[in-house]
Amino acid sequence: MKTLFEEIKASIKNNYDPDRSFWRPVLPWGGVFTIKAGRKAVSCTPLYVEINLKNTCTIDGFLMLLYVILHENEHFPKELSLHLGREFVDYFLYLMDSYNFTTVKLLWIWDKMEKRQYKSEVHKASLEIDLFGNEHDNFTNNLESLMSTIQESYCSNSSCPTRMQEDLQRTININPPQEIPHGDLIQRAVDELFCSRIELCEQYGCDGLREFTQRVFCHGAPPFVVLNMQQWKPEELAYVPYHLDLSDHKYLLEGATLFNKEEHHYSAAFQIDGYWIHYDGLRNVNLILLNKPPAFLLLSSLVYIRAAENK
Repeated sequence: MKTLFEEIKASIKNNYDPDRSFWRPVLPWGGVFTIKAGRKAVSCTPLYVEINLKNTCTIDGFLMLLYVILHENEHFPKELSLHLGREFVDYFLYLMDSYNFTTVKLLWIWDKMEKRQYKSEVHKASLEIDLFGNEHDNFTNNLESLMSTIQESYCSNSSCPTRMQEDLQRTININPPQEIPHGDLIQRAVDELFCSRIELCEQYGCDGLREFTQRVFCHGAPPFVVLNMQQWKPEELAYVPYHLDLSDHKYLLEGATLFNKEEHHYSAAFQIDGYWIHYDGLRNVNLILLNKPPAFLLLSSLVYIRAAENK
């Protein structure tokens, strides 16, 4: 039996249909999970026999990207198991390949999200879980220690009350430049976050110089990274690099999540074998093979995978 990934790859190679769509829906928006309640369930309070999911686009695009990433390199499942858990990775892949998409979403919600991150209400015999919000809150921030980085800094003034500092970050948030210079703005923003530098110490009353070391990953270079691009404007995204230098490692563009502000809706785009595919869980036919790379003007995030090392 072919995996979902193999089915998608086969669809790409054999796609002669003008609409260039995958033959069946993948990770459709929302979801209904029916609970097979036994006699013991009758005594439960509150009683519900169905779970309805709403506004799941805040995790759908990333779940699709995670599935593709796990198939990009034979070592990635083992590496990601160290952060997300072996049982989670194995069960996630099994559910995706079994087309149990609602269960996939519930796996993420119950295994990785905190209850305060979503709303849940019981309506008669149904539990409703609403994931309306921000995809970085619902997904990126729940990737455990995968992208954790640390940067140390030292002040030249021996009297500085905070002479040595450590800055620990669990996600990668890069800010657009104050002015728009020529060149690769995204690589430049990544360099500003990760590279060593010297600045005036910002501690009140201190006139020393603060030296920042290079920012490094706490647990080694992760299989993939997510760049939070929510603060960037379309005019700052005229060029999106397909290759990224990140903390002495090479990364390759794998995909992106896109945000439509008017509809408050997220979708995603990703590559398989050099072909770009657009995913939108709200569409009846939600995997579309693109004729050309997407326009990254409504970016929420960029996703890069670690390049294979040359032996």
